[in-house]
Amino acid sequence: MSNDAATAEAAGTTEAAPAPEPIPHGLGASLPPADARAKTEGTFPYAADLWAEGLLWAAVLRSSHAHARIVSIDTSHAREMPGVRAVVTHEDVPGTPLHGRGSRADRPVFASEVVRHHGEPIAAVAADHPDTARMAAAAVIVEYEVLEPVTDPEQAFEAEPLHPDGNLVRHIPLRHGDPEAAGEVVVEGLYRIGRQDPAPIGAEAGLAVPRPDGGVELYLASTDPHGDRDTAAACYGLSPEQVKVVVTGVPGATADREDQGFQLPLGLLALKTGCPVKLTATREESFLGHVHRHPTLLRYRHHADAEGRVVKVEAQILLDAGAYADTSSDALAAAVAFACGPYVVPNAFIEGWAVRTNNPPSGHVRGEGAMQVCAAYEAQMDKIAKKLGLDPAEVRLRNVLATGDVLPTGQTVTCPAPVAELLQAVRDFPLPALPKDTPEDEWLLPGGPEGAGEPGAVRRGVGYGIGMVHMLGAEGADEVSTATVKVQDGVATVLCAAVETGQGFTTLARQIVQETLGVDEVHVAPVDTDQPPAGPGCRGRHTWVSGGAVERAAKMVRTQLLQPLAHQFGMSTELLQIADGKITSYDGVLSTTVAEALEGKELWATAQCRPHPTEPLDESGQGDAFVGMSFCAIRAVVDVDIEIGSVRVVELAVAQDVGRVLNPAQLTARIEAGVTQGVGIALTENLRTPRGLIRHPDLTGYALPTALDAPDIRIVKLVEERDVVAPFGAKAVSAVPVVASPAAVASAVRAATGRPVNRLPVRPQAAVVTGN
Repeated sequence: MSNDAATAEAAGTTEAAPAPEPIPHGLGASLPPADARAKTEGTFPYAADLWAEGLLWAAVLRSSHAHARIVSIDTSHAREMPGVRAVVTHEDVPGTPLHGRGSRADRPVFASEVVRHHGEPIAAVAADHPDTARMAAAAVIVEYEVLEPVTDPEQAFEAEPLHPDGNLVRHIPLRHGDPEAAGEVVVEGLYRIGRQDPAPIGAEAGLAVPRPDGGVELYLASTDPHGDRDTAAACYGLSPEQVKVVVTGVPGATADREDQGFQLPLGLLALKTGCPVKLTATREESFLGHVHRHPTLLRYRHHADAEGRVVKVEAQILLDAGAYADTSSDALAAAVAFACGPYVVPNAFIEGWAVRTNNPPSGHVRGEGAMQVCAAYEAQMDKIAKKLGLDPAEVRLRNVLATGDVLPTGQTVTCPAPVAELLQAVRDFPLPALPKDTPEDEWLLPGGPEGAGEPGAVRRGVGYGIGMVHMLGAEGADEVSTATVKVQDGVATVLCAAVETGQGFTTLARQIVQETLGVDEVHVAPVDTDQPPAGPGCRGRHTWVSGGAVERAAKMVRTQLLQPLAHQFGMSTELLQIADGKITSYDGVLSTTVAEALEGKELWATAQCRPHPTEPLDESGQGDAFVGMSFCAIRAVVDVDIEIGSVRVVELAVAQDVGRVLNPAQLTARIEAGVTQGVGIALTENLRTPRGLIRHPDLTGYALPTALDAPDIRIVKLVEERDVVAPFGAKAVSAVPVVASPAAVASAVRAATGRPVNRLPVRPQAAVVTGN
């Protein structure tokens, strides 16, 4: 016992216990995730942890070739192995493939006549033991006639068709303004963006359980359960009502989470055997199966006047869709629409193509389309500044767009667009100390801890990247979500099919209900397809559409709660407010607790949120194709060893328009994660595919940035200018930092070296300066 405590006890008194810290509550508070403890303790139930009585194990045989004709498939050896219960190929698929996310239905469950990419599924096996399943899959004999793969997207235009639908997925010609317009200064560039893997924390896993009605239940870490259900039902020849998708714990998602090349075979095997079937993919299978960011080739020509104002932009954008279309049409629309960036460009002429090749399929990854063009148009802005001898930030400020300006698609920017304010904030933020101001033994040299270079070879560079993304409404997509809010015994429950992928939707839903109803205890029900659809979890759209649906349902319950009280006191519900768990009237006559008002009652309501409709881009690339846009400015500071070409990102200063901060801690984490993912794109992440074959499909050969690679990230400004058409006025925040940070890092490397740096990730040879 301390002396102070002993003295207090002798005096017959005790010290007052410190008041407990208030629990975060409602919108604007840093409410912690409900599943945080389970995840940190390792008790959170992921798909790989699931079990069922009579469980069988699955394995998938994948093609070892990028392009080949299948001469024959012999499954007899696999079927005869002890413990093997079923082997399925394309002959066992009763239905027609369908993709549930609005993209073209061009991907089969199993390759039948032709293999179109390395790792394409050919057969699947169910067995009593996972090792037996893998050995049986390896025992399936496939005779191939190996064909020359088409891996260069430029060659795809002239190559023989790789698919019945041809090699061209989509072509968008954008025409805006005067084609004869010209500037006093012209700069050109050719840019290449590599293939990024989304690298989910946990590899794909799933469980399929047959149902007595002849249907099947799929337990998956799906990000779009209703889309996956419809796809599966079409393949199995069943009605959607006969297939149920139950969403398990999602171990992070920055792209389409699940590889359909294993989730669809799972259901087929369960239906064929009448037993539950489970598959946990290896990391190699994960690399082979799921989609990647589109590798992109970009050619740009910018015209500017003598003061650096852009007069015209001409560009050609070529996206490598890989073997199948998937979501490449959506990615191309974003790339073409945002090809000029968040700048006022009176004249723009953009040609965009997405083509099939024999490379691995590309699809949804954060900032798809927008990230690739940002790297190119920001490089062009650096070239304009260099040619005119102007400060790169100043050139950007002379061109940035604002609310009311018109995009090259002809769409007016009606949402808040404080681009100039964001850029000024990062430009004016103090720069980090130079290495010369620090003792030499404390230097962090490029090349990692104890860097290999010499201090005398290190050059510092400062660069900028300004990104923009759309959040909703891509070309007429029906963006709708439905939510139900129930309150019973003082506890609220939210039912919404919006999947928690790490973006924080379940936490936001709890905050919305707390704010609206004054109820402390709020639970979000698990997601399955028995609930109404909420759509996919890409682009942070659930903050808007699903959060909006939860808010509307909660407000309807609020009205049900307040109406009896308002009627009793002869006033309207608008004159009553809920705050701090109490219901009070404007004049103070009524004052009661929410708990008392809810006693003995069960209230519920269901509501939808559907933003205003959009339209597809027309034959000239014109149209109001998007709802909601988000902007971000980043200033990068890098140190480059110009002798060995290694780069260290010293600091990234970030300013972003967020509409409204709904959860400060969550928002900060999302921005920091997006910036770090962008650093990977800029410097290390490049999934190499020589001759269409994925090289080093593991996390030792694929260089993800680690904690040691993460730079200091300074969030210097969050602009809270609410978007009046968005629920709560908030904007999704995780995608646009991914878009802007690679461009900023490349810009800083250009500033440090004077080299053009026209490829991402930045290769060491691009950062070496000779003759120094």
